[in-house]
Amino acid sequence: MIIGQNGIISTPAVSCMIRKRKTNGGIILTASHNPGGPHGDFGIKYNIENGGPAPENLTDAIYEITKTMYEYSTISQKMNVDLSRIGTSEYQIEGNRTFKVNIVSGVDDYVEMCDSIFDFQLIKNFLAGAYGNPPFKIVVDALHGVTGPYLKRIICEIFGMPETATRNCNPLEDFGGHHPDPNLTYAADLVDVARKDPTVGLAAAFDGDGDRNMIIGQGAFFVTPCDSLAVIADNAQCIKYFQEKGVRGFARSMPTSPAVDRVCKAKNLPVFETPTGWKFFGNLLDADMASVCGEESFGTGSNHIREKDGIWALLSWLSILADRQRQGKSFQVAEVVKEHWATYGRDFFTR
Repeated sequence: MIIGQNGIISTPAVSCMIRKRKTNGGIILTASHNPGGPHGDFGIKYNIENGGPAPENLTDAIYEITKTMYEYSTISQKMNVDLSRIGTSEYQIEGNRTFKVNIVSGVDDYVEMCDSIFDFQLIKNFLAGAYGNPPFKIVVDALHGVTGPYLKRIICEIFGMPETATRNCNPLEDFGGHHPDPNLTYAADLVDVARKDPTVGLAAAFDGDGDRNMIIGQGAFFVTPCDSLAVIADNAQCIKYFQEKGVRGFARSMPTSPAVDRVCKAKNLPVFETPTGWKFFGNLLDADMASVCGEESFGTGSNHIREKDGIWALLSWLSILADRQRQGKSFQVAEVVKEHWATYGRDFFTR
């Protein structure tokens, strides 16, 4: 059994770890984007060997088995597992069987993957102020969810941004009593920061388990999830991963606006519409038919893993802005989106 240090791994990092370490699957205990704690939500997610959510035919089969269960067993002795200490421990359980528990960093594999996908040096230079431009100020908010350690590692340690670039990055079991849903309602404090401080070029918030994101531009300009997907699709060539692997197509959930459809039409690429739920993107990703997927509920991701990935979306946006700056183009979020509307038209969307 592999467990993240201190029992914390984001949902995208679990998908990454399943694929990298070739496990049979993974179990995620999460409140997702809902209130947590003793009186909050609690869910159990099962991801299969491709790193993605279990498909309906599998969960239906598991459910049928549960209807025939009539007993279960527990081990009698305590397993004193120290989740804070990285390393492998062996435990003897009933019948003299050996059970191994491997405590690993929940951050290392994921950050290594992101470094292979994005040009970290380009982003770091952009944030520090490249080509005679002033530093580009960002603020990211983990909403006391799981992304805090990941953001600290990437934004502060690797990119060299000050601690003030991060907010609410200490994971709390009840999310500090707040609702960790990255939208204009529950991340209103972050929106106010961007509204009151005109030097903030981009702000981003993430949900409790790290798979959802919200992007805010200068002056609290809100990027809808639908527009975010379409802009990333239109500018995928700015991301190192797609420069190397190419782009196969795109997919969106049914409630997501058709903004990305028009991008695909212009680029002569296929676009697929699926029912609501990230698991419905799995077959398209496995078949290499879709490179980027998105849904109106603030989920965006690509075929690098089989889950939506909030930090991936942030790094995609930073890659796009950094590349545009390098090309001498406007690199403010609002200008990028407005330019997109002028080219492809605008969808008005709310949820």
